[in-house]
Amino acid sequence: MHFQKKRCVAMLLAGGQGSRLMVLTENTAKPAVPFGGKYRIIDFPLSNCVNSKIDTVGILTQYEPLELNEYIGNGQPWDLNSSHGGVQVLPPYAKNKNSEWYKGTANAIYQNIPFIDRYNPDNVLILSGDHIYKMDYAKMIRFHDQNGSDCTIAVREVPLADAPRFGIMNTREDGSIYEFEEKPKQPKSTNASMGIYVFKWSVLKKYLEMDEADPKSENDFGKNVIPAILKDGYRLMAYRFEGYWKDVGTIDSLWQANMDLLGDKPVFDISDVSDGRIRARNTAMPSSYIAPTAEVKDSFVAEGCEVFGSIQHSVLSTGCAVGKGAEIMDSVIMPNVVVENGAFIRSAIIAEGCHIKAGARIGGSGTGAARKITVIGKEQTVSEGAVVEAGTIR
Repeated sequence: MHFQKKRCVAMLLAGGQGSRLMVLTENTAKPAVPFGGKYRIIDFPLSNCVNSKIDTVGILTQYEPLELNEYIGNGQPWDLNSSHGGVQVLPPYAKNKNSEWYKGTANAIYQNIPFIDRYNPDNVLILSGDHIYKMDYAKMIRFHDQNGSDCTIAVREVPLADAPRFGIMNTREDGSIYEFEEKPKQPKSTNASMGIYVFKWSVLKKYLEMDEADPKSENDFGKNVIPAILKDGYRLMAYRFEGYWKDVGTIDSLWQANMDLLGDKPVFDISDVSDGRIRARNTAMPSSYIAPTAEVKDSFVAEGCEVFGSIQHSVLSTGCAVGKGAEIMDSVIMPNVVVENGAFIRSAIIAEGCHIKAGARIGGSGTGAARKITVIGKEQTVSEGAVVEAGTIR
């Protein structure tokens, strides 16, 4: 079968188990976790691809892929159902008796060399499925090409105190990278890798094959492939990104990213479509009903909700019901949650399909750095009058 040559193919790493998200990812791949009332985390990199005119995306799944596969479907909600590319879900598959699960980020791409080769691309864009941000990848690819780069890494400024948590790029004045340090104890700069890479395909393919042949390698981009390319004298460039970006791999960061959507001047303005719309697979639901006695302040209420209680500085996702006298503050309520009369929820994440019965109290202590996020896992019932202490994960 003949495939049209592509300037760039995107490969989206969406196989993470997300163990730091605990009960939220027990039966759900991290990129499929709900976010912002009506989205899922993977909607952001997928929408960025479409908004950047990248029409061929491989999604590498592994852990609990069923829900993610169903959600992506044929890619139609993101206009990624083209017969000349589109979206393709790429789980590990048995090519021979020695086949295995993806061993690392680089091995995941290595196992899919045949998929990329079909399009004979000039460049390959590597993305993560667990970041919340809007980004025009076309600008990054243009920067990559104009600078004659073999590998371009998106970077953002982080506080010096946070730098040891990241891969740090040490650069010359022209932005070229002379040193890459993975989680350095004493960082020399604050250029943190965002885990977004553009490679010349000819260079990446060569180094993926070399990496796979090395039995000592951890098959990881940050630890193995990028340092090897740098060591051999190829041109690596740092592409500086100034916009909002958050890795939502922890309970605290997922909660904070949801809170960043709220307010008159939100930290991350998801409603601003001047830099591209975030698309999602949404079933049609009726408009939400807010009762005359209800109180909704500084909150997102998605469609299909019925609200009779009080919601303050919170995200209420699609299909939720909040009873009379119920109070929800500083919380993320995921889809199809029922909160009965008189229940109290503060500084919490309530996963999909939960039932919070009348008079139950969840979370509620601390503010700022002392705040402890309480998490109730998917389809749990909190019994009538029960007290769930702040910071509990169940």
